[in-house]
Amino acid sequence: MRTIRYRSRGQDVHFLEELLTQLGYSVFVSNYFGLDTDAAVKDFQKKNRLVVDGIVGPKTWSVLIEKKQSFLDHNTKLLSEKDLKDLAIKYDLELAAVKAVNEIESRGKGFLSDGRPKILFEGHIFWRELTNRGLDPKQLSNAGNADVLYKKWTRTHYRGGTGEYERLQKATSIRNDERVRNAAHASASWGAFQIMGFHYKSLGYASIDDFVKKMHQHEQAHLEAFGKFLAVNTFSGKSLIHWLKVKNWAKFARAYNGPGYKTHNYDGRLKKAYERYSR
Repeated sequence: MRTIRYRSRGQDVHFLEELLTQLGYSVFVSNYFGLDTDAAVKDFQKKNRLVVDGIVGPKTWSVLIEKKQSFLDHNTKLLSEKDLKDLAIKYDLELAAVKAVNEIESRGKGFLSDGRPKILFEGHIFWRELTNRGLDPKQLSNAGNADVLYKKWTRTHYRGGTGEYERLQKATSIRNDERVRNAAHASASWGAFQIMGFHYKSLGYASIDDFVKKMHQHEQAHLEAFGKFLAVNTFSGKSLIHWLKVKNWAKFARAYNGPGYKTHNYDGRLKKAYERYSR
């Protein structure tokens, strides 16, 4: 491939933009290297420790193609129709209901393009998990780790994608202590259904390490954790599986998404998705 940059035209530009979209960037696929593509290339270069100049030369092409291959390899970790059918049979649910929940409640694909499961690190949960392990968060907190350790919830520090792993790594490095590492892993939500790590014990995993290891394996493991979560957690005295069986979308959404579920119309979206799949 030839070297291309902002305002370049041709098939190489088209191929570049296809690669970028496969890697999760929102760019218009054409034969013109526009501002959206320029911004995506620079972001890709920054995240992959390349020179951030927007120029797609031999090094950037090489890493782009390597990442695409990694992305294709990890597509083998995705859920299949059979996986959803198996879950429906296991919990005596309608397949249409399972598909509706998978569509609305999963956060899209469960893996990043580099093959690691998607995570979201919660600093306020980290504060609590440290306390639960006999550590004083106040003694561990300082200005340098204020983005990973704080007492009250805020979305200010979210970075998304690989940035969440950088936050997780920062949290585990606060002190060389297994309790800190375990607390950090328990403070992230994992995979396609973003199940919080601290649920590992109630879901039947031997340890937080066991849970995290399984989240790295396949979206089937994400779905299995999700099924366990629905079975063991309750709302108004009934399991989430029950509310799914009776199609009470409001109570299911309230239990899974919290009191703000109406803001995003989770119950309405679940109902519409179910009706579509049941047809």
